[in-house]
Amino acid sequence: MLRPPNILTIAGSDSGGGAGIQADLKTMTMLGAYGMSVITALTAQNGLGVRGIHAPDPSFAVLQFQTVLDAFPVDAAKTGMLFSAAIMDALAPMLEKKTFPLVVDPVCVSTSGHRLLEEDAVETLKTRILPLADLLTPNRHEAELLAGMEIAGEDDIAEAGRRLIALGAKAVLIKGGHFAENPIMVTDWLMEGNADPVPLRQPHISTPNTHGTGCTLSAAIATWLGFGMPLRVAVTRAQEYLNKGLVKAYAPGEGAGPPNHMAWK
Repeated sequence: MLRPPNILTIAGSDSGGGAGIQADLKTMTMLGAYGMSVITALTAQNGLGVRGIHAPDPSFAVLQFQTVLDAFPVDAAKTGMLFSAAIMDALAPMLEKKTFPLVVDPVCVSTSGHRLLEEDAVETLKTRILPLADLLTPNRHEAELLAGMEIAGEDDIAEAGRRLIALGAKAVLIKGGHFAENPIMVTDWLMEGNADPVPLRQPHISTPNTHGTGCTLSAAIATWLGFGMPLRVAVTRAQEYLNKGLVKAYAPGEGAGPPNHMAWK
């Protein structure tokens, strides 16, 4: 590829800069890609929490997407905060025509506990967006919500992965950060198709600055996929990027800070 890959993020904006569109674009840039965006929601947010959400008309989300497609080849994309059933219903027909890999980060609740997905949108996420995912990247609570079960151990992880793939996702990465059972290592579980889950481990980093970790990881995976890497390689490289960011994470203001997106260089 003579040019850097073009990576599209379809997600919400974080006014504090640590998560959402801002974290995605920082990640894409640091990994050598050209980032583009479709903003599905504006949040009034900082390291202390989310104070408010304003969503554009779904037709404007579609206009953003179509305007990008009219001028740019897209090499990979990710979705993050989609917020409402109306926005997902509007975007789904366009995503159904995609010719690039799509990473779906099923953002439901912020790190501070604020809902980022309307309650009546969960079913739409399952029926309209999940079937389009080349990779789904839920944390423990998101996997439990979407799979309709409690996840307490490795057998449950495998069953939840099977249920999520049955919903249409080609592959699932169940992130291990919310299990927090091992003070030394964190294990993410990758399941592709009908294969058994594969444990992918990284050192556990003890830091309060974890705002936007899911956004950063999914953006990094999408970026590496845009470079043409196989899925498992893209995931492990993205884990490395996030881990380095957490090692050097700091709080730029009040509350929890994000991973240090510049730590890769």
